Amino acid sequence: MEVLRTPDTRFAALPDYDFVPHYETISDTDGTDLRIHYVDEGPADAAPILLLHGEPSWSYLYRKFVPTLAASGHRVIAPDLIGFGRSDKPAALDDYSYERHVAWMSDWLEALDLTGITLFCQDWGGLIGLRLVAAFPDRFARVIVGNTGLPTGTNFSAAFEAWRQFSQKVDPFPTGFIVNGGVVRDLSPAEMAAYDAPYPDESYKSGARIFPTLVPVKPDQPSVAENIAAWKALERFDKPVLTCFSDKDPVTAGGAKPFIERVPGAKGQPHVTIGNAGHFLQEDAPEQLCAIIDAFVRAPTT
Repeated sequence: MEVLRTPDTRFAALPDYDFVPHYETISDTDGTDLRIHYVDEGPADAAPILLLHGEPSWSYLYRKFVPTLAASGHRVIAPDLIGFGRSDKPAALDDYSYERHVAWMSDWLEALDLTGITLFCQDWGGLIGLRLVAAFPDRFARVIVGNTGLPTGTNFSAAFEAWRQFSQKVDPFPTGFIVNGGVVRDLSPAEMAAYDAPYPDESYKSGARIFPTLVPVKPDQPSVAENIAAWKALERFDKPVLTCFSDKDPVTAGGAKPFIERVPGAKGQPHVTIGNAGHFLQEDAPEQLCAIIDAFVRAPTT
């Protein structure tokens, strides 16, 4: 496997993103070493809040979350998925699969030996993060689900099909433009450039480009069976689960309902809809989301 690594100079002087980088190296089944970058701020002995990004963003998406939650006494961890951010980037499109991503992040989670986790996940952060919850339920204390899902080969929306077609045809792949298109407010030119920073050229974007095709939205796609099994595990998960979807994301509209109906830990929780926020709700409502996360962590459990 050929692996690309974005030069550190690409991440210099990004607005609001001056966190000390941390790295963990895991090994793929083919023997290739892959370096995963993560932000790790706040008290080291505090229970971790794990913030998982999706496509085509990276941990820059959580730049407002990290200092706010750390200042409230939480340990805040925000990794970059393989292929994104400061993490290593396999060069070939067929280096990427849904199951490989789950395996890579499972190895990372076990290497850091995180427990008592509060997960906040959005987009592919949920597709992967919820698989981690299903595989390692004892490591998670609670889960917040926003603008994501765990698809099992059904509910193939027109909005998602349009996105998938666009992602495979557009050239070059406009990362910052795509993120801006999923935000109600307008990102600044510097913010859009920060979303482009991990990719010096198109050869670094294989993960970003292929991700939309890996979502198992048709019955004959890979990972349908694995996600069905994960849902069965989530249907036994009785720790607190909160849905936090936005009101202006056509791709995930209605996505909170399956979690509320099927996951025991979601029963009776103060589920919330984030108003005037797009797909990347972290960009539109960081202060509100940080307050929700902090309150959810501090809420008494029965």
